Amino acid sequence: MSTSAESPGERVQDVRVAGDRLSVDLEDGRTILVPLAWFPRLLNATPAQRANWQVCGGGYGIHWPDVDEDLSTGGLLRGAPAPRGPGPAKP
Repeated sequence: MSTSAESPGERVQDVRVAGDRLSVDLEDGRTILVPLAWFPRLLNATPAQRANWQVCGGGYGIHWPDVDEDLSTGGLLRGAPAPRGPGPAKP
């Protein structure tokens, strides 16, 4: 099994939410744009909660402490939305 190594340029430089998009600027000059709908915790968060983010994982991750959401630049670059949990329990 092979995995690609993280590139130093893939470290997070800035994070923004504009409209229905999450925008992540990388140190190498690229910007990742993904639908906010891929991440329900962020979609349902307030603007203040979305603005409170921290770089984590050696620079390759983003953590939103107010909504307990964590994303990686590798996952964003692969186009990986948040995993869906099981549906509501049936009576």
